[in-house]
Amino acid sequence: MAKEVLYSSTRGALGQIKASEAILRGLAPDGGLYVPDHIPHLEKELREIAQLDYKETAYEVMKLLLTDYTEEELRYCITNAYDSKFDTEEIAPISEADGAFYLELYHGATIAFKDMALSILPYLMTTAAKKNNVKNEIVILTATSGDTGKAALAGFADVPGTRIIVFYPKHGVSPIQEQQMVTQKGDNTCVIGIEGNFDDAQTGVKKIFTDKELAAELDAKGFQFSSANSINIGRLVPQIVYYVYSYAKLLKEGRIADGDAINVVVPTGNFGNILAAYYAKNMGVPIAKLICASNSNKVLFDFFKTGEYDRNREFVLTASPSMDILISSNLERLIYHIAGDNAQKDAEFMAQLASNGKYEITDDMREKLTDFYGGFATEEETFNTIRNVFDKTGYLMDTHTAVASSVYSKYVAETGDKTVSVIASTASPFKFTRSVMTALGKADDSKDDFALADELSRVSGVEIPDAVTSIRTAEIRHKTVVDKDKMQSAVLDFLSK
Repeated sequence: MAKEVLYSSTRGALGQIKASEAILRGLAPDGGLYVPDHIPHLEKELREIAQLDYKETAYEVMKLLLTDYTEEELRYCITNAYDSKFDTEEIAPISEADGAFYLELYHGATIAFKDMALSILPYLMTTAAKKNNVKNEIVILTATSGDTGKAALAGFADVPGTRIIVFYPKHGVSPIQEQQMVTQKGDNTCVIGIEGNFDDAQTGVKKIFTDKELAAELDAKGFQFSSANSINIGRLVPQIVYYVYSYAKLLKEGRIADGDAINVVVPTGNFGNILAAYYAKNMGVPIAKLICASNSNKVLFDFFKTGEYDRNREFVLTASPSMDILISSNLERLIYHIAGDNAQKDAEFMAQLASNGKYEITDDMREKLTDFYGGFATEEETFNTIRNVFDKTGYLMDTHTAVASSVYSKYVAETGDKTVSVIASTASPFKFTRSVMTALGKADDSKDDFALADELSRVSGVEIPDAVTSIRTAEIRHKTVVDKDKMQSAVLDFLSK
């Protein structure tokens, strides 16, 4: 039987807790993130996993990290998450285009990769609440740069015993992303725009989370906070699954031989998606390079190049808004690991980030980052990639995937490395229709994003996803916009209703 995995904060010795408790809490009380005390190795050989479907693969991975869930509980969560809400039976199909394999993670209800984890998180969380005899109503508090918000709302809408509050930058998401959120149904849902950027929203949420007086006040009223952001370990663990699955699928299809290494390319903002690939590698998937692709907000590119993380720079609004992030929260987990699982060191770095906006890792830590490669793509390069790959192959991608594709092309040109590579395709092109149509040279400022979706479907031959069709004429239910320093008041207003 696998050894139990326990979780502790990246920032302090607050003791170890079980997976279900870590999922319920979301963020540790000291502001740290929960990390496993060890990363278990896959029990089955990858050639055996190659014979499994997505749900069975998910069970093989998640049982090793969520060890206090029974088999029955875990299979219940998996079965209910990965069902007909996905528009392909495979859940995460792989397409080959222009010399790379695109792992399509956008076939869920909200057409973005966040569905892969946020379809299961409500089940993991409500199961955890029962296991831990939680009587309070769980309040999911989340900041979004565009995709997490809708995926979390869709997952938690009308789930008994929960409420969900999502903050998003009012002027920092695509029109379709915003429409998806503000039309969300469910009496337990609340969507609030803030006058500020994603980092402001994320900082505000963390501040609310770590306010002990507020927590006590809400506890007395029967509420407790948890998170659906990628800082929640219940978000991270399901993401590991699709990297294991993609390797096994390539193996099954004879694209690689058992034991061959692959590279993984991930468009990255908050660092959770590529961190999941890092964990998959440590669980035994033969991943050679972890290629971290940034847009013009290239704080991660600079970090991998210099060892210094510095958020003191201009925040750039780009055509890949889910990556418009200067404080990459999940990087903290990697910092903790490369510091030798040293919470004190990690806490020192995070204190420097909070006070000075930057920190610099040691040479010893940098040596542990050799598996990572940082790259970035400009707006022009991103748009050129969409057009060039489509013209050459007929394969259509969104702006975030195009950042990764562009960085991958640069990586191959720079290194000559022809290792089979999987690019994480993180959103449907229909989520960013105007940008994609602009890239294809077919923009029309007289048309709204829905009319452009019709045109994009005609041009590409790709059917418009139901997630877009269903919100065309939906009622706008959430109209609140607040200043970034009024977020706590907005939370209390909603909970008093």
